[in-house]
Amino acid sequence: MSAQQRKTLETQTMALQALQSELATLVASRQKLDSQLQENELVDQEFKTMDDNARVYKMIGPVLVPQEKTEAEANVEKRLEYIRSETARVEKRIEQLSKEQEQKSVEIFKLQMEIQGINKAQA
Repeated sequence: MSAQQRKTLETQTMALQALQSELATLVASRQKLDSQLQENELVDQEFKTMDDNARVYKMIGPVLVPQEKTEAEANVEKRLEYIRSETARVEKRIEQLSKEQEQKSVEIFKLQMEIQGINKAQA
């Protein structure tokens, strides 16, 4: 194996590891977003079962502060919208990284086969 081939293989492997690391981070982020989405959807459903004049409280630090139901509903809707858009963005990036990871794996495999072919020819 030539020094150039070794360096190329090392570079490609490091790039693949970086992709895998970013992918793992994004998957964890997506799981967190899914959890937040479920929680906020439950709150939204609860708002729909409440009377219009029901009392709603918002926790600010250790204190519960009264809040208008319509304001609380609007906040939850905005949060749901944000979480959904963020989830879509993360999903798109995960898809891109998966494709890049697959391509990088193929490149590494080809390089390894090329190196093995050279080593066999020299033997």
